[in-house]
Amino acid sequence: MFKQVDAKVKAALTRELNTGSHAIKVLMAVPKAEQEKPRARRRLAAVVIAFSVALGIRLGIATLDVSTIESYGTHTLVLLRHGESEWNLENRFTGWVDVDVSAKGAEEAVNAGRLMHEANLSLDIAFTSYQKRAIKTLNLALEELDALWIPVTKSWKLNERMYGDLQGLNKAETTNKFGEEQVTEWRRSYAVPPPPIKEDSPYHPRLDPKYKNIPKNKLPLAESLALTIDRVLPFFRQSIAPELRKGKKVLIAAHGNSLRALVKILDNVPEDKIVGLNIPTGVPLVYRLNRQLKPVPLPGHADLISGTYLGDPDWVQGKISGVKNQAKVR
Repeated sequence: MFKQVDAKVKAALTRELNTGSHAIKVLMAVPKAEQEKPRARRRLAAVVIAFSVALGIRLGIATLDVSTIESYGTHTLVLLRHGESEWNLENRFTGWVDVDVSAKGAEEAVNAGRLMHEANLSLDIAFTSYQKRAIKTLNLALEELDALWIPVTKSWKLNERMYGDLQGLNKAETTNKFGEEQVTEWRRSYAVPPPPIKEDSPYHPRLDPKYKNIPKNKLPLAESLALTIDRVLPFFRQSIAPELRKGKKVLIAAHGNSLRALVKILDNVPEDKIVGLNIPTGVPLVYRLNRQLKPVPLPGHADLISGTYLGDPDWVQGKISGVKNQAKVR
């Protein structure tokens, strides 16, 4: 074990180990002369992995260098789902409720920025929703990428799907009340929305100042995936597509369903397939688009879609499986 490590590795390890309520400080550094030696670098990597594994933290290692895919298409678009939220931990329906990221979710966001940096990915502009879990994820990733300076556009059109009167409810308790078949239809059908949110609900969006300028007839009270697509698609065409056509590299930090809507738009995924597509939290999904903004399949692209996730494939698959298991009513 090294007794010393360079400042950059020390900072990375401290970020990894300072998650949750127990802060563990790693005070190691490799002598300057050793830092350039390949063998020392390999040993350093082993130290980082060992500490991560010891704490149950799995890090993705970028397996893609963006420069190797520049011949695929013309434009770069990156999709990033926010890190784990506090209500993910509590197994509650979230939707438009402005829940924060958990400690693990914040680390996922930092790691997303790290993955983009390792892939030599540069960005020119970013888009996100009005919800803090997406905004914080974006900021943490951009900070890690040293790109906090790029312009950011926020829009409610990129919000999570509005889960109506299910918002705030525990998923298991909801199943006991309405039955698994009914809850599964609300959650996983393409066009059937859940019950609309009641006027007296403490989670009604009319009570949130973020939405005071949205006309009442446009404020969603419950949404299916199809209805979510109906608001995401026009925003993509009017606000995001023009930036891509200017040659700008675009990052969208949003939510499981608003990103699922974008993936359906880009890859024309069938309705019966898109509802089962699970997008992992905190893993950048890189697309290359042609001049018509149609996706060009990339090496190692994910099932059903043309983009490729940054990170070790086994690690990414584990993240996808984790989302799939979370989606099960418990």
